[in-house]
Amino acid sequence: MYSAAAAASPPRRDFISVTLSPEEAVGAGGYNNSKAWRRRSCWRKWKQLSRLQRSVILFLFAFLAVCGVISYTTMGETWKSLTNKSLDDQRTEPEVPGLKLANPAVLPAPRKADTNLGDYPELSPQKQPKLPHIRRGPPNLQIKPPWRDGRLKTQHDTNKILEEPVQPDKEEKTEKSVISWRGAVIEPDQSTEPPSSKMKEPEKPSSMEAESQKEPVPINERQMAVIEAFRHAWKGYKDFAWGHDELKPLSKSYSEWFGLGLTLIDALDTMWILGLKEEFEEARKWVADDLVFDKNVDVNLFESTIRILGGLLSTYHLSGDSLFLEKAKDIGNRLMPAFNTPSKVPYSDVNIGRGTAHPPRWTSDSTVAEVTSIQLEFRELSRLTGDEKFQKAVDDVMKHVHTLSGKNDGLVPMFINTNSGQFTHLGVYTLGARADSYYEYLLKQWIQGGKKENELLEDYVRAIEGVKKHLLQRSQPKKLTFVGELAHGHFSAKMDHLVCFLPGTLALGAHNGLTADHMNLAEALIETCHQMYVQVETGLSPEIVHFNLHAQKGHKDVEIKPADRHNLLRPETVESLFYMYRFTGDKKYQDWGWEILQNFNKYTRVATGGYTSINNVQNPSNPEPRDKMESFFLGETLKYMFLLFSDDIDLINLDKYVFNTEAHPLPIWMPA
Repeated sequence: MYSAAAAASPPRRDFISVTLSPEEAVGAGGYNNSKAWRRRSCWRKWKQLSRLQRSVILFLFAFLAVCGVISYTTMGETWKSLTNKSLDDQRTEPEVPGLKLANPAVLPAPRKADTNLGDYPELSPQKQPKLPHIRRGPPNLQIKPPWRDGRLKTQHDTNKILEEPVQPDKEEKTEKSVISWRGAVIEPDQSTEPPSSKMKEPEKPSSMEAESQKEPVPINERQMAVIEAFRHAWKGYKDFAWGHDELKPLSKSYSEWFGLGLTLIDALDTMWILGLKEEFEEARKWVADDLVFDKNVDVNLFESTIRILGGLLSTYHLSGDSLFLEKAKDIGNRLMPAFNTPSKVPYSDVNIGRGTAHPPRWTSDSTVAEVTSIQLEFRELSRLTGDEKFQKAVDDVMKHVHTLSGKNDGLVPMFINTNSGQFTHLGVYTLGARADSYYEYLLKQWIQGGKKENELLEDYVRAIEGVKKHLLQRSQPKKLTFVGELAHGHFSAKMDHLVCFLPGTLALGAHNGLTADHMNLAEALIETCHQMYVQVETGLSPEIVHFNLHAQKGHKDVEIKPADRHNLLRPETVESLFYMYRFTGDKKYQDWGWEILQNFNKYTRVATGGYTSINNVQNPSNPEPRDKMESFFLGETLKYMFLLFSDDIDLINLDKYVFNTEAHPLPIWMPA
């Protein structure tokens, strides 16, 4: 119990006085806003968080760090490109007294491969001429791509398939190739952007003044023989078929296909290259006065594109005459309704007067070659006009075909449905009719666009591997390498003359940096194509041959069936001979071409003018003339003959031009 006295007394209070120095206060954990104290305080709060909370915070910090690194890399490349562009603009060309520098080639002159390239071959040079030279026909062009984006310029400078040698007047840039696919070095994917939809003035080809000081390479006797052959063929066309599609030289009349003067348009750039000014001016007058596309007629999209559109574009570039560009724009616009299909895979036929399109009457299919061999022409039309619709339409087709199933190691079937967009008649693979130029245009689009569209290159290289795996065989007794066909797993030793485009295409790929085995295969195949002529009684190849796979006494390598023994004056072998001579300088290819020209003169020449296809290459006494001169005889065969016999590498320089499948040269796009 408490007593009353104790309860009445006041409570006792004790006090303690403590004095601390500032250092001691800090050491005791007192707050003074120092960095050390704040760090300890944050750590206590961090430890108080749950494991989930800490994990979320760490993830956010890591994500922000990755984004920062990506942004830094992107901004760094952009800043680098702007800096490089500024340096390039400040850089000046070295002045040489009395010399006006011509525009640089698309590919600079090759030099020895850098040690960093490893086993990859350098770009093989074109054969050097023995005499000073000047391009007879085409002016020296500075071709720009259909865009002007500085970013693409940087990509072109820094990423290429192979490290290319640089011009002596420019600083060397570091280049890298990062993807390897079966021996071909492939750069990182860079899409070719379509041109701006804004219309622009077409670029006019530059003049030849820069090269006018050079001595021309003299025309040799063989080239003169080609000129004489052309004039003889042209005489027949002018006398009996002027303004019509094709000459019938025996009956001294003509045949119509589209009613658009196919032979005349196909031959325009040939006349320019051969230097036939009088004939060219006559033909130009007909184009100006009489060529009208506003007519109710169905035309084949593929044939009218490669012959008419390609011929007009090529002639515009060689001559600089805007008449041909205006006509090209007209026919190009009239062909566009073909792309109005559910799948965007174009119909085969277009009515250029009504603006309607349709598939063939008997099927809704188009051939794969037809829908994938119109790209060079429509892309170039977009580049010249600034209207992206042409390139977009054909690029969409290639992107679609790239994704399709039904291929066999890069080999494609022959037909594609315009409604579903899928391959049909699966299991049949050939490099002949209905599929041939698909493979040709894979490579040539890649070259035309400045070697940026790697899907095209990948598809081409994969397809050549497919050819080696499935279609290559050797004949008996000469062991000729040939390209056969595959039908549902069964190999056929059948080879179309059309397949003789392949040696030239392989050589072109090797010249542009693909592996050396492509050139080795080209050399083997051109020998086979040559044998398709020399093993025949007239010295002219039939349309189709079959090769013997087993040695038989008294049998040659080549067998010809009665239905296949016709000759249509086709150009494919002469085309490949031209490429092989241009890249190797081996005179035997000129000699082989000369033999073919002599046999054309012997068995197909018509005395009153023109040349005729024949029905029987095995009967020298009666080759059975067919009374028809195809337009491609003037547009392709004689053009390639003339170029084959020339030692002037600037007569359609293959580092500046790419030929369409009708032998119309179109410019390679220079970097912007």
